[in-house]
Amino acid sequence: MLRQVPRSQNAPMTPTSSLAATRSLARRLLLAAMLAVAAPAALAQAPSDADINRLLAASRAQTMLDTMLPQIEAMQQQQFAQLTAQRQLDADQQAQLQRIQERTRQTVRKALSWSELRPTYVDIYKRSFSREDVLAMAEFYESSAGQSLLDKTPALTQNLMGAIQQRMLPLFADLQKDLEKIVNAPAPAKKP
Repeated sequence: MLRQVPRSQNAPMTPTSSLAATRSLARRLLLAAMLAVAAPAALAQAPSDADINRLLAASRAQTMLDTMLPQIEAMQQQQFAQLTAQRQLDADQQAQLQRIQERTRQTVRKALSWSELRPTYVDIYKRSFSREDVLAMAEFYESSAGQSLLDKTPALTQNLMGAIQQRMLPLFADLQKDLEKIVNAPAPAKKP
């Protein structure tokens, strides 16, 4: 509630009293605005670990992570194969490479294990969502619609990626032609 600045009935409004009244009103409006903005945030309760664990279980977060590991390992093997494709390695070098590849695989597996990442998930979810959000998401994923979404997401993603690739192939073919023109163009003659 705004309070009027006391002023006698007959006293003229001076620039000083007008400025003071304006500042006072501005401070009060600023305070009211800050309280209006801060109130919902203050009322938003942080989710508990149990709330987040419920959401992670309902959304099959661990299963999704576990299914990503073989894909990551396959990409890693492909990178190692590309790295060594143009090199002639002797038996000792091949053995060293295999040891490094295995060590890398174990490091990635440990770093991306559920026991390592679950605390990170919990922390990020706590910072990102209110308790109300987490409970609503958990309720959705526990519903038949949420479970259907989770069941169909891998095929949906695969179909989308296939469709995107089909759209990109002609574009890449055009780019390839442009690159070949540049690469196959005769080099400019050097000036003597």
